[in-house]
Amino acid sequence: MEGTVIGLLIPLLGTMLGSAFVFFMKKDMPALVQKTLLGFASGVMVAASVWSLLIPAMEMCEADGKWAVLPAAIGFCLGMAFLLFVDYVTPHLHIDSDTPEGLRSHLSRTAMLSLAVTIHNLPEGMAVGVVLAGALQGGIGISATAALAMSLGIAIQNIPEGAIISMPMRAAGNSRLRSFIIGSLSGVVEPIGGLLVILLASFMTPVLPYFLAFAAGAMFYVVVEELIPEASEGVHSNLSTVGFAAGFVLMMVLDVVMG
Repeated sequence: MEGTVIGLLIPLLGTMLGSAFVFFMKKDMPALVQKTLLGFASGVMVAASVWSLLIPAMEMCEADGKWAVLPAAIGFCLGMAFLLFVDYVTPHLHIDSDTPEGLRSHLSRTAMLSLAVTIHNLPEGMAVGVVLAGALQGGIGISATAALAMSLGIAIQNIPEGAIISMPMRAAGNSRLRSFIIGSLSGVVEPIGGLLVILLASFMTPVLPYFLAFAAGAMFYVVVEELIPEASEGVHSNLSTVGFAAGFVLMMVLDVVMG
């Protein structure tokens, strides 16, 4: 149980560490740094989705032969659809944008920026939770070290993510402390989402492959809909590609070596 709690909290610590950059950096984060970090986060999320979620989902259904891919395909599509729905109904504002998305509201810019990050972090928490759930149940091919690798990978990509959140908050006129708190709180949804998935999965073991693929689909949605477009705008977009490669390789190595 203690290991599960640690696994859920590690990604949050990564977000808090990244948010603390606001105490040591200027108001504006250089564009080349931000794009590199966005690419890095994208690479980690894609690699985690493939090696830690989709492949285990199919391996759990090997007895079904060629149909082993079906739960992974269904779960992946459901995860994409879920995030599409959340993105559509939740009022939020992306970094470097002045046009709110989702349903109309009278929320402040800071609140809508925070909601955008919450949407982003939700699938990451789900991913960590479902892998931890698989490790807890045992006998299904997901080890405790694989779950730890997933938590560490998400935590590492949360470090630049936390900085990407807190720095614009500071640039928008918030104090350093307030920017740090907002950035840190954006990661709270991860352990909460992870815990909910663990509780659900513990009662629904037969559909665990669907849960794994669902989390992968949700993370892919965030990467394709938000991270890559933001990283590719304007100059220095080639740095986001380099960051993507670095993040992808790091997460792949973590999963293979520790899994």
